[in-house]
This record gives sequence, structure tokens and C-alpha cells, in this order.
Amino acid sequence: MLLISEVIIANPQIDDFEGLVVALKAIANTSDERFFQMDVKPDYGDTPENWEDRLEAAFY
Repeated sequence: MLLISEVIIANPQIDDFEGLVVALKAIANTSDERFFQMDVKPDYGDTPENWEDRLEAAFY
């Protein structure tokens, strides 16, 4: 299971929410992870209120 916190920690170059979405899409397309957990709220200035829906759509 992929954790959002692991993605954030492993990619310190990501400095905004859209960068996180792009990284999550890339991970979903290249890994064999089938599930992910939103264990933390991304702490970016542009994190939208519907961040959970956006990340879920990016992963699946």
C-alpha cells in the first residue's frame, strides 16, 4: 500500500499540489501498487478543499 506521506518524503522537489498529482500519476502508472492511503493532508499553499478526490482520481 502506497502512503501519500511516503510520496511527499521521497520527492522533496515537489513544491505544490499539482506537482504531487503529477508524481502520483507517474507512480500509479509505473508501479504495481493497487491501493494508496491518504495518511496526511498535503501541506502546500495550493492544496484544494477537495484534495482527497483529486488524489484518488490521479491514482486510479
